Amino acid sequence: MSGLRRVARQASRTEEQQTREERCDLCAEPLPTGLPHRHVLQTATGAVSCACRACAVLFDHGATTAGGHRLLPLERRRLDGCRIDDAAWAGLGVPVSLAFFTRSGETCEVTAAYPSPLGALRSAVPADSWREVERCHPDLPEHVTDVRALLVHRGRGADEHWLVPLDDCYRLVAVVRAHWKGLDGGPEVWQRVEDFFRGLTEPTPPTPPTPFTTEEASWASP
Repeated sequence: MSGLRRVARQASRTEEQQTREERCDLCAEPLPTGLPHRHVLQTATGAVSCACRACAVLFDHGATTAGGHRLLPLERRRLDGCRIDDAAWAGLGVPVSLAFFTRSGETCEVTAAYPSPLGALRSAVPADSWREVERCHPDLPEHVTDVRALLVHRGRGADEHWLVPLDDCYRLVAVVRAHWKGLDGGPEVWQRVEDFFRGLTEPTPPTPPTPFTTEEASWASP
């Protein structure tokens, strides 16, 4: 079972079930019941793992492993001045209006991923097309990384551009997968997408809210 399938399945569990089962994926320490926790990215595989407070502190202070783990950040920021016109969006090769973008720390390649009823579908973004996007906001070249994504929602009249931790993107993928119905998703899934973006406007807590627990969450084509 892929990481994204596990995320979608676990997102539908009750809070009691989720918190009772959660352990740190790095040291197996039980995670505090009912409290959010941090996540780390294994850069070699794209897997996102749960981290207890002690492991999060280690990675926050520069600890490294053979797998090349990186701590996911906490901050979210709305880019109100960011505007990607239709021509620039078409150049990214994304066939839908809801997607997120990350940049590999090793290759500097930008990847687009978009939620679907089958999980997250992804594709490489042409370098010249990404440069067009970078011109829309001065912070993008510096802040889009493998752990912080540009999340864009242009569908149904929306105009949302955010810099968010990668685990926020996985939460959105789980929402879409769990609630998609029919060919266009149905009204419920789009209402939940709107609710997700409204939730991003809330103040960032000390640790990020995550409705999933997973040993491995990774971008996966079905």
